[in-house]
Amino acid sequence: MKKILLTILAMLGLTACSNAQNHGFENMNVAEFADYIKNDDVQLLDARTPQEFNEGHIPGAKNIDWYNENFINDATNSLDKSKPVAVYCRSGKRSATAAEKLTEKGYKVTNLLGGILAWNEAKMPVEK
Repeated sequence: MKKILLTILAMLGLTACSNAQNHGFENMNVAEFADYIKNDDVQLLDARTPQEFNEGHIPGAKNIDWYNENFINDATNSLDKSKPVAVYCRSGKRSATAAEKLTEKGYKVTNLLGGILAWNEAKMPVEK
């Protein structure tokens, strides 16, 4: 009985942790994200380096490098807090962290799961 109770508590803890990792922003797969960014109010943010951005990015994206020490200042100075932000990076890790930080600043943020790699895998349009 004790083992069953511990197992249930562990499962509940894992569920709580996975929900807590979201930190208030939404994750979307490629199809959902592509549909979402069709909305003219959505600000599309590429959090990759300028070199990565120049190799190919989602049309209409604004590039603010997550690795730049001024990322938060640059983002808050150029993004409208009253409009939603859709963010992506190479694989989804940097953009998830950026989404978390922007959410803390009061932005409504959506992250592309799998980043531009998933976007390219789905043969979605990019521009250089």
